[in-house]
Amino acid sequence: MSLSHSHDVWSVILAGGEGERTQPFIHKWLGCSKPKQYCTFVGKRSMLRHTLDRADRLGMPYQKVTVIAENHLPYARETFNKQQAGEIILQPQNCDTAAGIFLPLTYVRARDPNATVAIFPSDHFIFPEDRFLETVRRATRAIDVLQDRVLLLGVRPTHPELDYGWVNVGTILERQKNFSIRQVDSFIEKPSQLEALQAMANGALWNTLVIVAKVETLWKLGWQCVPDIMERFEWLAKTIDTIHERQTLRRLYQKMPFINFSSTVLQKIPERLGVIELEGVLWSDWGRPERIIETLEVLGKKPAFPSEILTTPTSSFTSSLSEVPS
Repeated sequence: MSLSHSHDVWSVILAGGEGERTQPFIHKWLGCSKPKQYCTFVGKRSMLRHTLDRADRLGMPYQKVTVIAENHLPYARETFNKQQAGEIILQPQNCDTAAGIFLPLTYVRARDPNATVAIFPSDHFIFPEDRFLETVRRATRAIDVLQDRVLLLGVRPTHPELDYGWVNVGTILERQKNFSIRQVDSFIEKPSQLEALQAMANGALWNTLVIVAKVETLWKLGWQCVPDIMERFEWLAKTIDTIHERQTLRRLYQKMPFINFSSTVLQKIPERLGVIELEGVLWSDWGRPERIIETLEVLGKKPAFPSEILTTPTSSFTSSLSEVPS
């Protein structure tokens, strides 16, 4: 499937995390520590490179903003194609996801205040990519109508995963020929086994944290929910493309609050949220090495690392195999 570029869609790629839970596994494999988004677990591209390439298929290559940690710059140099790098923001330190998201939104808003943004974590496995991108594209088109909404992509759970965030869904906001957008009722973060089973029975979805919205909508919600952070980024916006930009960014991060975007923003405004189910796509958050092994076993893919480094029995995750297109 060929997807044409959208000229009003910007991609935000979140690549500033350290990936602590995968570090022992990666160190055993490579003999050194390396953030997982820069690792190539299968094939020839790193997780971040996959995410960047998906973004380039959604919008124009220059219409993406990637947040990386300052201390990851040596890894980033191996990853980015200069001609298609877009804008790369060096985050002075990791202050959780609220700052991690509103920092790149500051730059998108400065470049194109009317932009629609698609926010992508850089440590997710997605297959097949065409179907995933078509769902994201549907969400960007829906936002043209539902401009005051924030849309999430959700995945139908295959087992009671306790580490994921879950979304309880409600009434249908909008129905199209091949998909529908449902109201978000509430969130469940890291449920117990019983809560996860009950959520599955009630039709809840896993929250992928892939987000589509107008940049101005997210900006206003930021002022509503986390004004202390937004005041800092308003100051940063005034210095973009000036000699004071980098110094201002460093100064703002010296006392930046550590605030989680999901719990402090999204969970406070469920009435403003909609969710689209990601159908026919195998999705996994590779936050744990066991999930990497399980995913590759499901697809019959040979890992780039020696399989004896970590062996785990294939879990009920394999039940999703029948749902994945060949």
